Amino acid sequence: MRAAVLLIDGRSGSGKTELARAIVAGSPTAQLVRLDDLYPGWGGLEEGSRVVRDDILASDTPSWRRWDWELGRHAEWHDIDPSRPLVIEGCGALSRDNRRLATFGIWVALDAATRKRRALERDGSTYAPHWDEWAAQEDAFLTRENPAAHADAVIDGSDVTLELARWRAVVDAARVTE
Repeated sequence: MRAAVLLIDGRSGSGKTELARAIVAGSPTAQLVRLDDLYPGWGGLEEGSRVVRDDILASDTPSWRRWDWELGRHAEWHDIDPSRPLVIEGCGALSRDNRRLATFGIWVALDAATRKRRALERDGSTYAPHWDEWAAQEDAFLTRENPAAHADAVIDGSDVTLELARWRAVVDAARVTE
């Protein structure tokens, strides 16, 4: 038996991380995987999406390897307990293949200007030189995968906590059979 898996996707600055943290904070057994922790560098969106599929969702022994952004290399492995609910958030989480292996998917939508302002306020000079490179990867992923079309819900990133009880219920749902 495998616990519920919730995928949260959206473009940079849309509110994915805020939503994921709020869900997990109200679900004490839930685990959180942030793709920001496993993308292998600024060009790693596609690899992050693949890791979600191959190493986490399709694996009998799910785990992921942290990317050390300071050193620019892989670091330690993190095991995932498949019997506990799992929230995976980040751009690339909601691919077609990943959605087939998950319980529920959410797309967080927000206008480009607000997203960019939020992202640069959050990460400042670290992110600013990479904004265009990252946005191009998002564009390619969105064109190929159309994650919003595979989402069970599309929510407004201007206030991701509006239906928080609903998303916590998804995570806390009864176990599903494989």
